[in-house]
Amino acid sequence: MSQDISIEGDLVTRVEGHGEVLVNATNGELEECEWQVVESPRFFESMVVGRSWDETHHIVSRICAICSATHTMTALKAIEDGLNIDVSRQDRKLRKLVLAGETIQSHVLHLGYLALPDLAGKKSVIPMADTHEEEVKTVIRLHELGNDMLRTFEGRASHGQRTIPGGFTQIPDESELKEIETALENSWDDVEAVVDLILSLAEQLPDFTRETEFISLTHPDEYALYDGVPYSSDTGELDLDNYEDIVNEHVVEQSTAKFTKHNRKSYMVGALARVNNNYDQLSPKAKEVAESFGLEPVCHQPFMNNVAQLVETAHLIENSLDLIDELLEAGLEEQSDYHKPDVDVTAGRGIGATEAPRGILFHDYTFDEDGIAERGNCVIPTNQNHANIQHDMEKMVPTMIDQPQDQIQHTLEMLVRAYDPCISCSTHYLDIEFVENENEGE
Repeated sequence: MSQDISIEGDLVTRVEGHGEVLVNATNGELEECEWQVVESPRFFESMVVGRSWDETHHIVSRICAICSATHTMTALKAIEDGLNIDVSRQDRKLRKLVLAGETIQSHVLHLGYLALPDLAGKKSVIPMADTHEEEVKTVIRLHELGNDMLRTFEGRASHGQRTIPGGFTQIPDESELKEIETALENSWDDVEAVVDLILSLAEQLPDFTRETEFISLTHPDEYALYDGVPYSSDTGELDLDNYEDIVNEHVVEQSTAKFTKHNRKSYMVGALARVNNNYDQLSPKAKEVAESFGLEPVCHQPFMNNVAQLVETAHLIENSLDLIDELLEAGLEEQSDYHKPDVDVTAGRGIGATEAPRGILFHDYTFDEDGIAERGNCVIPTNQNHANIQHDMEKMVPTMIDQPQDQIQHTLEMLVRAYDPCISCSTHYLDIEFVENENEGE
């Protein structure tokens, strides 16, 4: 039945930040369909200019409370690249454990608190405390596991202070490593419970496919989150030094955030992109989870990003156990508390990339001879997904144009949530040129 549709003005709920869905149709004919981003820029790139090289990572960690460790780590990689600072093998493993902890807590937060209510037919996770009490407690335990890892390796669950250029101010001792190891080993029952729960509700995931390009880090020897080079499912390995030619940021009228494109009119980053590009490097248990959902590369169903997050959670628990085993077997190299590596400050430009929970993240800083930042640029994962969400909506809406308006709106909001957007990570500043008025003073 042809109908008139008018969806606009309502912020999408259960996402980080502010975005709206706009759909207008008359007599079943689609007239407008837009993913609109209304979040205000927060000018973090401007805040680092004029500040010292050893302050930069602390400033940009405030971009996001959920991904604070990833922003810190990406900034550190850029600073260390620009100032030629080495990082020890031990510290690289400890940093990978930091990223694992943050990714576990972020994925579980999204799956359990933001996406699961859609599958269970609830408006939020709050009423699920009555109808799914044990399942909610399981999600909370896994979420806390990620936070415990961050407290152990970073000193805090958010905005940690221990990672610094060249290493750590403080590292955990062996007893703390063993405590986390035990917690990880004891988490498998909870992971399997969440897998069973999502599997039982998986038929609620909309069956929608649109071919797109996937971009992530990749590494020949490991599932890339910290180390690796950018990789496109369309064109292969990419040059990090030319990251601006990868993302091709551009302004669109419907968004306060920039959109991006690479080989096609849009691309996707995040858990599904990483699983598609790096499936062979997943751990055995992670592959078992993927196989139970029928997830195999190359998957072009954006709603399967939720499943990919669950696959990565299993992988990161298994990989973290391996990293801790390696550290304990080698024995921790001791260092004093409040450790500060010696750094010879020089002028330079550095670029860093890591995988945030929501996708590949780029930081780029230029420092003068005193180590004072002259320029900063941060390209966040969610901005790289905006164009893909837009094109998914453009293909999806005509296929359900005869459904009730409330159902269309709900399905489109589920689509947005599937990307786990962190819209409030907007960082860009405007480079404003003031033009002197020739008649001024007359």
